[in-house]
Amino acid sequence: GDVRAARDLDQDSLNRRRRLLGEDHPDTLISVSNLAIDLQTLGEVHAARDLDQDTLNRRRRLLGEDHPDTLRSATGLAIDLRLLGDAQAARNLDQDTLNHYRRVLGEDHRDTLISANNLAIDLRLMGDLQAALDLDQDTLSRLRRALGENHPDTLLSANNFAIDLANLGEHQAARDLDQDTLARRRRVLGDNHASTLDSANNLAADLRPLGETN
Repeated sequence: GDVRAARDLDQDSLNRRRRLLGEDHPDTLISVSNLAIDLQTLGEVHAARDLDQDTLNRRRRLLGEDHPDTLRSATGLAIDLRLLGDAQAARNLDQDTLNHYRRVLGEDHRDTLISANNLAIDLRLMGDLQAALDLDQDTLSRLRRALGENHPDTLLSANNFAIDLANLGEHQAARDLDQDTLARRRRVLGDNHASTLDSANNLAADLRPLGETN
């Protein structure tokens, strides 16, 4: 889609809502979050970060630490921080967000498991590969049980776990898992879906250290 056009529309909506409803109205904060996503997509990550930080501060004050909107804002800010290369700050925020989700929604809720996936990304970026693997393995087990083997969230989790295995030198296990994920994504999403193509690329990368490149 035309992200710049979306950015302009979201900026206009935000300006109008700020004028009519005020800075702290829930609808205004939704507009701020939407604009931040546009900016993030356009590569204007510093601007997105500033908006997401302000929105998080306001939602914490107005709604409390545990409100779903507050936790979504925290997740968005952590993505900004990660894109800006501040993996430690992203990790700290994602860990805190995961703790809140676990307490409020439980270990097996989809939002909790998505939050766990985000934390594992931070751990991987910081080189804490074993911790990332342990968290991704737990997340994958829970998603398989809650959503089934073929759900897109489960397949994304399997993809991430295979990356962890490869990073730790478990190339055969990574290959087997990526092969299974590719077959499922082809069946569920089709051959030309972006996620299917990602799986094909990952499998090709697994084959090289195993000497299976022909």
